[in-house]
Amino acid sequence: MKIIFLGDIVGRPGRDAIRILLPVLKKKHGIDVAIANAENAAGGSGITPQIAEELFGYGLNILTSGDHIWKKREVLDILDTEVRVLRPANYPKGSPGRGHAVIELDNHKKIGVINLEGRVFMSSLDCPFKVAQEAVAELEKETPVILVDMHAEATSEKIALGWFLDGSVSAVLGTHTHVQTADERILPGGTAYITDLGMTGPYDSVIGRKVEQILARFLTQMPVRFEMASENVQLHGVILDIDEKTGKAKSIERLQKKLE
Repeated sequence: MKIIFLGDIVGRPGRDAIRILLPVLKKKHGIDVAIANAENAAGGSGITPQIAEELFGYGLNILTSGDHIWKKREVLDILDTEVRVLRPANYPKGSPGRGHAVIELDNHKKIGVINLEGRVFMSSLDCPFKVAQEAVAELEKETPVILVDMHAEATSEKIALGWFLDGSVSAVLGTHTHVQTADERILPGGTAYITDLGMTGPYDSVIGRKVEQILARFLTQMPVRFEMASENVQLHGVILDIDEKTGKAKSIERLQKKLE
């Protein structure tokens, strides 16, 4: 099974990159399923039902998220009903939405996806390691192909989760920092890993926002409105080849594509 998993979509520039580049990439690489972290797809922070439908229309099958999933109140209208939009699974019980799901594709293949949020330098949520273990036990009843989006700040926490789940999931893929790492590999147990997928959005920026505004904040420590940048739009992520019978990763390829 060929899977494309894209880093955090940031604002309109990121959505434009998905609209224009994703169909080309899916055709070129024979992609069976396309997934992206979309927690920043609405103006750089949050996601709305309308934008979720827009992204599905561009060819994405599943949208993961992170700590910014709650930024747009409108998202609450779909979190409990739209199985293709995930929030981190380790939010406390009773939180809207779901953190993992099995999606059946048009070709009747099934894929499991788990969305987690880290705790180092972030919110004090339930343990992502224990929650992941519980989710894997549930999803593997339906499919051996299971992907994990670990939305976390600390490199160490992401790497630790990769080793913790090695052999029990197909891939552990980091998101959140918007900066792609060059450490993609397949762990000994057959789990594909990368610390961060990167960002799908404007790279002449500070992780998607206008440089001068971010500099003003750092230099003055005064409140500054952060606006979307727009130049040098790129799509970053990975392409995975997963054995459908065993769920083991056969390859992981880093992807960087510029929107011309």
